[in-house]
Amino acid sequence: MINTSQQDKNIFSISSSEKRALLIKLIQEKSEESMLAGADIVKNVLCDLNRTVEDIPVAHYSFHLYPEYLKLQQQMQSVKGSGYLNPYFTLHSGVNGSLSTINSVDFINYSSYNYLGMSGESTVSFSAKEAIDCYGTSVSASRVVSGEIPLHRELEKEISDFIGTEDCIVYVGGHPTNVTTIGHLFGKDDLILHDEFIHNSASEGCKLSGAKRLSFPHNDWHKVNQILNDQRHRYRRVLIIIEGVYSMDGDIPDLVEFIKIKKHHKVFLMVDEAHSIGVLGNHGRGIGEYFNVNHSDVDIWMGTLSKAFASCGGYIAGCKELVEYLKYTAPGFVYSVGISPSNAAAALAALRLLRKEPSRVRRLHERSKLFLDLCLEKGLDTGMSKNTPVVPVIIGNSAQCIELSEALFRKGVNVRPIIYPAVQEESSRLRFFITSEHTEEQIYFTVNALADELVKVRLHHATKTS
Repeated sequence: MINTSQQDKNIFSISSSEKRALLIKLIQEKSEESMLAGADIVKNVLCDLNRTVEDIPVAHYSFHLYPEYLKLQQQMQSVKGSGYLNPYFTLHSGVNGSLSTINSVDFINYSSYNYLGMSGESTVSFSAKEAIDCYGTSVSASRVVSGEIPLHRELEKEISDFIGTEDCIVYVGGHPTNVTTIGHLFGKDDLILHDEFIHNSASEGCKLSGAKRLSFPHNDWHKVNQILNDQRHRYRRVLIIIEGVYSMDGDIPDLVEFIKIKKHHKVFLMVDEAHSIGVLGNHGRGIGEYFNVNHSDVDIWMGTLSKAFASCGGYIAGCKELVEYLKYTAPGFVYSVGISPSNAAAALAALRLLRKEPSRVRRLHERSKLFLDLCLEKGLDTGMSKNTPVVPVIIGNSAQCIELSEALFRKGVNVRPIIYPAVQEESSRLRFFITSEHTEEQIYFTVNALADELVKVRLHHATKTS
């Protein structure tokens, strides 16, 4: 007897020849029970045999009718139909820092990760140009085979020394650093616990790994401990992933408590420092310096080079065994070209300059505190932001959020809206990134304009709905 329920379940995964064989077998059995149970299979097989290339819907082979693309177009049309400008892909010229030039007009800019003003700094730019003169614009190969240059090893040593780990590996991009590392190190017999607000790159790495994946409430180490008390024994390896600074909310997890949990339950701990390296701590050494922990207590330190370090790429720092294993086996490293000479040199120069000028970090902390304090004085909702240069101002309405962004733009302030579906509708916000190069005058002007325009926007919307 054919297991028709199983065949029906898998009918779309078998080939046409297999479907024909199945149909013949059903007929040969001449069993009423089999034929009744396999009726849907027979119908599907007959349809499949009669189907031609002309029957295939256009949406199955053309992107202009791709359902996901059409959904995106509907979302874009809703913004356009409401009379708002598209707030994304704004074209700017010059250095993207505390100031930005858009359509030949200078704006106070809060949409840049150039936290320490390193991008555009003359020493950093000169180092990048010098590297191009020496090594060209690309290393032109995977580092494993013939793409290794001295700058790569210098940068990795500088990063590991700066953080306080044994070794480091630098990838060509920040997003693939998380994807390939997490996806490669863990598998189907493992468990990954991550904060519910973890970055997309980590989420994609979790999916790639095939491990069991559970999210926990934001920064809730109590819940992590509870989950592990219940489930640790069921899995071979367990990884906890948190961020140093959460880029949507500008808050910091309690690293000390997560380390305690990691040690008690004998699991791995990974910290994504994309927005905390170069930012937290008196010297910018990140969340580890902020909490004054032993850096060996975190197994995997991840960071990006595109923010405080004025470059492009990502890194994983940790023990020498971890780094050696990744260098020889991680697909996103082995099968990718090495980071370009100019990017390696820029990051190296920025890191060395930071070590000489820790005053940049102190100034960043002062400007960030000033911005947050002024917002709170004005009664603005800054959510969970604390002690970081990421300050959201939560509006709670996507339309008002876009309108407020446009109003500030007309006043010479560039800040981008974060709206549904990127966040929940009630959490729609403007997200401000403060840099060490913002002046006090710029910050006072911005917060005053923000508070004034928000009143006008809300009054306008209240009048429309009354």
